[in-house]
Amino acid sequence: MTGKFISFEGGDGAGKSTQLSLLSGDLEALGRRVILTREPGGTRLSEQIRSWVLHESGALCKQAELLLIFAARAQHISEVIRPALLRGDWVLCDRFTDASYAYQGGGRGIPVGLVQQIEAVSTEGVRPDLTLLLDLPVIQGIERSVGRGQGSDRFEEQDLEFKQRVRQAYLDRQSDEPDRIRIINATKSVESVHTQIWDLVSNLIDREDD
Repeated sequence: MTGKFISFEGGDGAGKSTQLSLLSGDLEALGRRVILTREPGGTRLSEQIRSWVLHESGALCKQAELLLIFAARAQHISEVIRPALLRGDWVLCDRFTDASYAYQGGGRGIPVGLVQQIEAVSTEGVRPDLTLLLDLPVIQGIERSVGRGQGSDRFEEQDLEFKQRVRQAYLDRQSDEPDRIRIINATKSVESVHTQIWDLVSNLIDREDD
């Protein structure tokens, strides 16, 4: 695969959507073809699963949640991500597999080994070239989310302890894979965060051009 795959991760209020849009504009200005997508979602079926997972009002056990998200991911990879990378496009994705380790692993308490097993079947080795972890304290993220005035989903409605576990799971993932997962200080201004991101992506562009 000749394209590049960048995932954006982080908790509530981290500013992923804004930074995805800014980076997409920069890459297109350099002549790169860019695919903006998200998880769960990105295909018709995966968007239906997203609605179930994020907004299902009935009881959804944690195992079903995990399997549904990976089912959506498998379809997303098959229909969107792998074909785009084979074409040489740049794929920018709002969340990917690291989110499952953070939310279903850290947040819900599903063993890491089980997540790894399902990942191996679902993704068939597709992984981001670079993962940008937009990190900020949980309380600050919650305050930002409240300020947006948007409706919440099942994850945003979780308690503070859940969100602390999610953040720690993300940081643990970064510690395990520091070359791929890079921490972005999301407490800074939009411009400063974008500069941090562009510095890392520029390195990826340089390697692509070599």
